[in-house]
Amino acid sequence: MVNTAQSAPSGLKSSAGKIVVSKDGPYIVSGNVPLAIQVITPNREGLSWDWKEGKNFETGQEYNLCRCGRSKTKPFCDGTHTKIRFDGTETATRRPYVRRAEVFEGPKLTLRDAEDLCAFARFCDPGGKIWGLIEQTDNPEARKLVIREANHCPAGRLVVTDNKTGKELEEKLPRSIGVVEDPALGCSGPLWVRGGITIESADGTPYELRNKVTLCRCGVSINKPFCNGSHASIKFKDGLVEFAKGTPAQ
Repeated sequence: MVNTAQSAPSGLKSSAGKIVVSKDGPYIVSGNVPLAIQVITPNREGLSWDWKEGKNFETGQEYNLCRCGRSKTKPFCDGTHTKIRFDGTETATRRPYVRRAEVFEGPKLTLRDAEDLCAFARFCDPGGKIWGLIEQTDNPEARKLVIREANHCPAGRLVVTDNKTGKELEEKLPRSIGVVEDPALGCSGPLWVRGGITIESADGTPYELRNKVTLCRCGVSINKPFCNGSHASIKFKDGLVEFAKGTPAQ
């Protein structure tokens, strides 16, 4: 049995900072972790292409982030979860990423894909879907696109390795939390946890340490505490962005 609390790809070590998933309550963030809006920006075809940082929030050493989706002070918790009797039961698997990811081997690169982590950010599509491109990675342009698409995915669903070296081609991200906004889709997305921040279950057990994951903040994911793209189907809006204009609200 693998101890998932100690399992981390490429020797990733926990950064300063911690997120505790409280029972039927908010995410309790400690360690003075920076928090800012991260906007999915599309290309001319309307497909997800890049990230643009928006407003930085003032935070202290510790702060609570809404998990039920109903707070009036999003992204922060205002206690609404107690009034609506939010059921925040954690349902995510404890199996390590490498044990549940499907493997797609190409001539130069290998792609691993844990579909249950999909946050529906759609960065895997614009240059040609990554699952088809992986088969063309003897072509330098296709190789470049595969690496780009995997690195832009916020959820940690897609990991690319070099066949020759076995090295993961994943950019190490700064310790921070992004409040995802998706103007092209007209909704607000998950919390993008970056840089190896420890996430601890309500029962005190840490989840597998990852360079990046996305946490549900609309309240309806069936893979809690992680996002499964449900915010897109319910058109979750946090009031922080004017979607008609695609720019942060003043």
